[in-house]
Amino acid sequence: MDRKLAAILAADVVGYSALMERDEEGTHERLQAGRKDLFEPEIARHHGRIFKLMGDGLLAVPASCRLLAIIAGERCG
Repeated sequence: MDRKLAAILAADVVGYSALMERDEEGTHERLQAGRKDLFEPEIARHHGRIFKLMGDGLLAVPASCRLLAIIAGERCG
């Protein structure tokens, strides 16, 4: 069996429950749009892949740790 060292990107929406209480439909639509417009293209551009979606979060395997730094710096910084 071949083994590979990998980093895992875990993303979660802060305050998701409160947002859902205020506007369930709008929050869900913004979550979907954010994932499709921000995370999916950026992960794909760096040859990573999303392997699990769960409620307000996702797990992804980037092709390199560079993707993690790019997302943290551009989207969260």
